[in-house]
Amino acid sequence: AQGNMKDVELEKIREYAAEDADITLQLKHAFTPLLQAKEVERVFLEVENPLVPVLTQMEFEGIKVDVDFLNEYSKELDRDSRTSEENVYRQAGVRFNLSSPKQLGEVLFEKLKLDPKAKKTKTGQYATGEDVLLKLAQSNQIVDDILAYRQLTKLKSTYVDALPLMINKKTGRVHTSYAQAVAVTGRLASNNPNLQNIPIRTERGREIRKAFVPRDNDHVLLSADYSQIELRIVAAISGDPAMCEAFSQGRDIHTATAAKVYNVPEGEVTKEMRYKAKSVNFGIIYGQGAFGLADNLGISRTEAKEIIDNYKKQFSSIQKYMDEMINFAREHGYVKTLMGRKRWLKDINSANFTVRGFAERNAINSPIQGTAADMIKMAMIKIHHEFKARNFKSRMVLQVHDELVFDAHKDEAEIIKPVIIDCMRTALPLPSNVPVEAEIGGGINWLEAH
Repeated sequence: AQGNMKDVELEKIREYAAEDADITLQLKHAFTPLLQAKEVERVFLEVENPLVPVLTQMEFEGIKVDVDFLNEYSKELDRDSRTSEENVYRQAGVRFNLSSPKQLGEVLFEKLKLDPKAKKTKTGQYATGEDVLLKLAQSNQIVDDILAYRQLTKLKSTYVDALPLMINKKTGRVHTSYAQAVAVTGRLASNNPNLQNIPIRTERGREIRKAFVPRDNDHVLLSADYSQIELRIVAAISGDPAMCEAFSQGRDIHTATAAKVYNVPEGEVTKEMRYKAKSVNFGIIYGQGAFGLADNLGISRTEAKEIIDNYKKQFSSIQKYMDEMINFAREHGYVKTLMGRKRWLKDINSANFTVRGFAERNAINSPIQGTAADMIKMAMIKIHHEFKARNFKSRMVLQVHDELVFDAHKDEAEIIKPVIIDCMRTALPLPSNVPVEAEIGGGINWLEAH
């Protein structure tokens, strides 16, 4: 049977406690020279270590969840998913188990013959993953209904029905756990519940953010987030003159990019041009090629290649940065962020084209994503100290990649807004004089605040 600490004699407990402290100190002596040898002392001393008390307080605070809203929303999702399900059966002319990929594949590709070139997986079943269905959805209502059914049931089970079960009985709030050194890029991870993957890309997914509310009527939620931070970091690290200039003059970066790529004045950039340029801006830092861009924008591969070639010509320093990162990784086996955080890439010299390609994309993206992660962590440390020094009643309660959420006392809301923005902008100054910008909003729930 498991014993209790109070049953152990004091002498043994004393020895145990002393050993705890002693061994921790011995580990410090062993690890300190390693931090220097591996050149990660700065990340440890300026980012990760001071972040511990900040995350401790955020986990302790937690955030209030509106259970009544979630219960109502659960009923609504249930109703709508049943409607989608019935629509599928009606169009298929047969009832079947919608959750079974095998049955779904047979109905779509054998009974309805939606795609004569449908591929089968290794197990001999038809592939019915989201990517397959999304392509078919454009011209087949039944597939659209299947995707709707999947989305609604996932939202209901993963978030809407799960969140109320995670509320702490004593505090009436959910207290997520942050892992600060798990993600290789340096980003924070969150679990029980994972609040970093609350969906925002879809209308129905975004609604879930309405469930996160201030602690009482004297508080509001504030949400602050960085503006295009990864693109600013690309411009700063690569030192690309065209992109740095656009940012330092406060111009719209996607319009500025489109003007360069299509060789027209900024005033003549159409919505469509801007949309395509935006896709390239974000895609290029993830190593996206013509194939991916064509797929993304629904354009021909020839047009996609032309856009990318123009981009690389106009922003030649970005291409140079990408090549330099890959070469650095090949030589050293790692890449690093502005703060010196390292990402090891063991497959960078792999003979396997696919495996190597993945490592190369990471070599390009990790310094960017990792620098953004370091920056927001440093901003959190700064904000935490400011709030403490000025004795604010407001609290920082969530971090979601480039966004921070605050449970702010109404009396302080307008006072802390500029404090938060200033801390975020100055936490980690970027090279090449690229300014860092952040925006803040408020509301009675997380959706309204964002």
